[in-house]
Order: sequence, then C-alpha cells, then structure tokens
Amino acid sequence: MSFNSPEFLFFLPSVLVIYGLLFRRDLLRTTFLLCASYMFYMSWNWRYAGLIAASTMVDYYVGLRLSGEERQARRRLLLIASLCCNLGLLGYFKYNNFFVDLITPLFGVDMSFLKHSFLLPVGISFYTFQTLSYTIDVYRRHIEHEPNLIRFATYVAFFPQLVAGPIVRARDFLPQMRRTPDVSRENVQRGLYLVFQGLAKKVLLADLLAGLAVDAVFSDPSGFSSWDLLMGLYAYAFQIYNDFSGYSDVAIGAALMLGFYLPQNFNRPYLAQNPREFWTRWHISLSTWLRDYLYIPLGGNRGTRARVAFSLMMTMLLGGLWHGAALNFVFWGAYHGVLLVLYRGASKHGADALPARILNRIVCFHLVLVGWLLFRGGDMQTIQAYVTGLSHLTLGTRLHPMFYGVLGLAFFTHVFPKAWVTRAADLFAGTPAALQGAVYAGLLVLFMGATLESPAFIYFQF
Repeated sequence: MSFNSPEFLFFLPSVLVIYGLLFRRDLLRTTFLLCASYMFYMSWNWRYAGLIAASTMVDYYVGLRLSGEERQARRRLLLIASLCCNLGLLGYFKYNNFFVDLITPLFGVDMSFLKHSFLLPVGISFYTFQTLSYTIDVYRRHIEHEPNLIRFATYVAFFPQLVAGPIVRARDFLPQMRRTPDVSRENVQRGLYLVFQGLAKKVLLADLLAGLAVDAVFSDPSGFSSWDLLMGLYAYAFQIYNDFSGYSDVAIGAALMLGFYLPQNFNRPYLAQNPREFWTRWHISLSTWLRDYLYIPLGGNRGTRARVAFSLMMTMLLGGLWHGAALNFVFWGAYHGVLLVLYRGASKHGADALPARILNRIVCFHLVLVGWLLFRGGDMQTIQAYVTGLSHLTLGTRLHPMFYGVLGLAFFTHVFPKAWVTRAADLFAGTPAALQGAVYAGLLVLFMGATLESPAFIYFQF
C-alpha cells in the first residue's frame, strides 16, 4: 500500500476514526498502532513482515541485555551481534546479487548460484537504520532501553514513516509514545494540510514531470535535442525532490494527526549555497544519521586534512551504496564526497552580498544536477549517451508545452519565501470548515483519479 494509492485514501481515515476512540488508553492505543502498521506493510507482501519482526526482536533483546551489562567486552559483543543481524539481513536481500556480479569476473568462475531471486523488501534500508540507531544509542548510554516490547515494536514499524522515512531516532520518538499523544484540533488540521500538500507534490508535480519529460528523455537520450536533455535533467531534479519531500510531508502529516511529531526531512535544498549546506537541507534524517553513526566514529573533523577527506569519502560512498545496489549509486556517493572535500574550506553560508548568494546557489544547484544524472542514469551507456547529447548543443524541442508550465510551477513553489508558504497555510486554516472540506473533497477526487495510474514513490526502491 502506497500513500498515493486509493487503498491508502481509505486506510488512513479508517485508522484515524478508530484511533480517536482509543488514543487516551496507552495499551489499546499502542497495540492498535502496531496492528495498523503491520497491516499497512503486509498489504505489499505479508511474508516480509517477518524481517521487521526479526529486527525488532533482535534489537529489543540486545537493548535489554545492554541495560544490565556493565562489562565493556560483553557490551561490545552485544552491539556487534545487533550490527551483524541487521546489516546481514540488509546485505543479503539488497546487496548479495550486486556483489556476486562484481566478484564473478575476478575469480573467472560462474558464481551465479550464490544469487537469490527474492524481491527487495520495501523500506528495509530505512527501518534497519532506525533500529540500529536505537541499539547504538543504548550502547553509548545516550538513552535508556525500552522495556515495553509492544511500544518498541510500534516505534520500529510506525506506518507513516516505515517505508521511506524520515528515519526517526528512538530518543525522539519513544518519549512521545510514553505519554498521551497530542491529538488536538490544530494538529489534526495541520496534519491534514501536510498530507494533501505531499500528495499534491507527488501527483501534480513529480508524476507530471516524469510523464511529460523525464521518463522519455532518460529512456532514449539520443532521440532528443540538447535543450530537451537539459530540461529533462532540470525536471528530474524537481521530480525527485517533490516525490520524496511529498512522501515526507504525508508521513509527517499523518503522524501529526495521530499526535506524534516527526523530524523535518527537507528544507528547500536547491537554495543551498554549497554542497555541505545542501546535505543539511536534503534528506536531513539520513544525512544526520550518517554524520552521527558513521562520519564522527570514523574521525569526523578531527585529524589531518587527509584523514577528514577519507572520512567524508567513506561516508558518502556508503551513503551512495545505501541508496541502491548499483555502481551508479556508488559513483553518485563518490561524486558528492569529492564535492564535500573540495568545498571543505568554504564558508557555510556563502558571501553576504545578494549577487554572490544567488551565484553560489546557481553553481551549487548545477553541481547537484550533475549528481542527479549519475543517480537517474542507471548504467554508464545511458549516462554517456546523455552527456554526448548535451555536448551537441542542439536546440529544438519534442516536449509538450504543458511541461514548461509544470516545471515553472515546481521551480517557483521551491523558491517561494517560507514566510509566504506559512502565511498561506495560516490563511487556509482560518477559512470556514465547510470551505476547507470542499477544497479537500475536490483534491481527493482529483487524487483518486490520478493515483490509478500514478507510479510508486521513487524512494520505495531503497
């Protein structure tokens, strides 16, 4: 079940109605959320729910043992056990076939018998990182273990952010579960607004950009002019942003209606003035996870310039590989690692003068754009054909005129001052309930029609 599916448009209201009757009673509320979350996940493939349950039980048990263990050697063994179990499952299902294909030429022997035919479990990268953060934080004594298994299992499987984030830390979410959720009229109203905002980003911007340009130009780069290829690359930048940030909006909004607060995951990333700032605005829950659990343990900003560069490169290489078991994701991560190393000494916020800020943003956006070509291209043949087509500097267009209007709308909604967006939301919240209901009903009808042919969210594959 996807957020942009007709099934979800019935599932969420049903959950909210029942939840409204139970949320003041701790055990009933938590048990119901756990059941709803597993039902949500099993609607995709019920067999893979066992993987979430396995990760949950391993980390619950490890956290329980860590809480009463003072011997450092034993604590380290427990942490290693958690890492091996979680990363072992992730590695087998997501990376096994990739590494078999890589090592087969090295040995000159057919090793295809090691490959499996299992589907990639949806959301495995997200919930694996989530459970690992809990175990690591308990090991570091940053948080106490969670003694209630149902509560911990609900934290791991919480349906709004289960499949594609935001990646939620136990220290932020579990305290919310121990108290009565803040189910207020304001939160329900704001949450509903975010849900529809996210669906609009997905259906009215991301999917239209894909259908009008992105899918066509990337499937046959040689058949389009340099202008169309450039526009298609711009379109993909805004497609993936609106697709992923749209998912995050729905997740945050759905959680808010249930009385829970999830962290911000995007902050207008294409307004960043340098690559380092970009990663403080893009997929924030992942970039901060990589910073806290990988970059800093590798040495972080400590040590020589070479050591810092090594830490940055390793972090981004593994961050790229986290996105998918393919070389283009490794190259994409390496590319961003190089950018971070090169911009290491740059000012965090850029120059103060307005022209310099605008120039920095334009340069940074186009540097990110090169990365998106690596990300979306898939294989080196497609990427090479795309670059060759761009280098021809040919004009002319085969793209539908409607495309330019959608791309322009995606651009302007991204660069609007945040104060304007907040003001618009506040004005809408102040309108009569009947008017809000009419607007939502109209959008719901539109979404119901559009979602019948709407593709899945991009980050479902990760």
